[in-house]
Amino acid sequence: MNDQTQSTSSGLWAKFVLYIGLIGLLALPVGALGARFGAWPFTTGFQVLFGAVLLSAAALVLGIAGYIRAAVRRRSADKMPVVVGVVASVVALGWMGLQYMAATAHAETPIHNVSTDMDDPPVFHVVPLVRAPGTNPYDYDEEDAKAQMKVYPHLAGVRSSRGVTTSVERAAALARDKGWKIVNENAALGIVEATATSFWFGFKDDIVIRVRADGRGSKVDMRSVSRVGQGDLGANAARIEAFLEEFSQI
Repeated sequence: MNDQTQSTSSGLWAKFVLYIGLIGLLALPVGALGARFGAWPFTTGFQVLFGAVLLSAAALVLGIAGYIRAAVRRRSADKMPVVVGVVASVVALGWMGLQYMAATAHAETPIHNVSTDMDDPPVFHVVPLVRAPGTNPYDYDEEDAKAQMKVYPHLAGVRSSRGVTTSVERAAALARDKGWKIVNENAALGIVEATATSFWFGFKDDIVIRVRADGRGSKVDMRSVSRVGQGDLGANAARIEAFLEEFSQI
């Protein structure tokens, strides 16, 4: 009777691996989205992610041991929950590993203020009025230019055959399509200001798009600045490159 029970129901070890593996995986979106929707500060969200890594690592080690144990003792009912727990832990650790690799890749030169024009960067007009206290400064100085030259020397504005007004309208429309919140659209000044919010953690980056007359067309420059953090994992530069590439195609 005891042997039959062992073969048809999973044991405590297997259940423990299953539960902590799933909890570790679920803690990743919970920690990030909790910060995004204001349940706690982003620092607490990072702590939740760190806890998720510890749980996932424990699930992986105990799961491997548990599978060997189940095989040796011929406890087939233990194998499936152990495998699920291990897979969940591998997914969680793999995702966090990718984030760590991205962070270390940009650790040498952390930068959060990126401009296509390092000599005459686009200037924010309205964003300084809506930013909360304690955020990163929005000014672009010589140190920002030196840091950018090391990692993104290729960034540059684009030229368009459209006039200033049409280019401003196109830029604003594309920004809206991307889900950015427009805070200033001024064709007379050739300016579009917007704020992009990341899905995870809800980090906000401010963007200014500047359009100037250039012969019969216009020249479009852009700047993207993170509100918090010294490094942006390349997000601002990637945003600028993607935006200007799409702008040139429409």
